[in-house]
Amino acid sequence: MSASPYLLTSGVVLRRTDTKEADQILTLLTAEHGKIPVIARGVKRKGCRYAAAAGLLAYSDWSLYHRGDWYYANEAETKELFSGLGKDFLRLSLGCYFAELTEALTAEGEESGELLRHLLNGLYAIENFRRPPELLRAAFELRAMSLAGYEPLLEGCAFCGKAELEEPVLDLGSGVLRCRRCGSGGAGMPLDGDALAAARHVLYGDPKRLYGFTLGEESLRRLSAAAEAFTLAQLERGFRTLDYYKSLRGMEG
Repeated sequence: MSASPYLLTSGVVLRRTDTKEADQILTLLTAEHGKIPVIARGVKRKGCRYAAAAGLLAYSDWSLYHRGDWYYANEAETKELFSGLGKDFLRLSLGCYFAELTEALTAEGEESGELLRHLLNGLYAIENFRRPPELLRAAFELRAMSLAGYEPLLEGCAFCGKAELEEPVLDLGSGVLRCRRCGSGGAGMPLDGDALAAARHVLYGDPKRLYGFTLGEESLRRLSAAAEAFTLAQLERGFRTLDYYKSLRGMEG
């Protein structure tokens, strides 16, 4: 980072952690510097000038001051609050999961422009696109994993080489596509032709049209189950916000 104690940057609030009575630690995702932990003093006090910018999922321009091992919030101006998400708890919970997953895939001090854009596009899609939440989730997960270096290989069966598979399976451990009868029979998630075509669209298609596909109920179920299982297996962890999102989906069901 710059030798100057001041840093001007734009970032999304991925997480907020309470510290003292009126203070919070914000985890910002920025394009140039990856994740930045920022101490926001007095942010919970009435009249704090940057309270809106410190809201969860808010995207803002920040002026930060570096001292010791920490950055401190100085000033901020909001760019996008995604306030529409607050009108739908299910979609808000999905946005929080997008943020938690993105935080897991990024590091401090590393360029994260692509993942930041992906997160912003994902939040915009949740707020504005009348698409099934599970379609948005599956597409976001697969593309985010790809951008972070965990891209599954879906061009064809990793064993027999067929590009068009009658019973395609996503192998969770190796991240490759295989026919149901090929390979060692390790843990895998079954797809169908439409689900596989959608996954290829997400990974290899135009990112501007990432969410521009439709699927039948069964194909979407397979795609979303495979994307989730692959993400959790590769990262070897769960996500609290994902569990909450799924509990809300269960209540709606």
